[in-house]
Amino acid sequence: MNVLTQEMRTVANRVIWFESAEEALRYPERFLAHLMTYGTLEEILIARTYFSDREFERALWNAPPGIFDAPSWNYRNLVYKHEPVPPSEESPETPFCIDNVYIDT
Repeated sequence: MNVLTQEMRTVANRVIWFESAEEALRYPERFLAHLMTYGTLEEILIARTYFSDREFERALWNAPPGIFDAPSWNYRNLVYKHEPVPPSEESPETPFCIDNVYIDT
């Protein structure tokens, strides 16, 4: 599916304001991480017509350090039923948990 539509360009220009929409959408996981942090509900609903729920969750798993703030990180992990919420990159001393398996980082 082509994500370079005018509505997606508009969303990309707002949530990743420091580069072109084309560049932002070239890296979908990074774009979705920014969207889940800075996007409005309306923008997220627009993106959901182009990206699957699995793609959103994968973007959360693979988010580059520094994109998610603590409230967005906690909320999005709870949305995807990652309980307990894995630590963000700001707390590396806490073990990371996926499917109740703890991984020391």
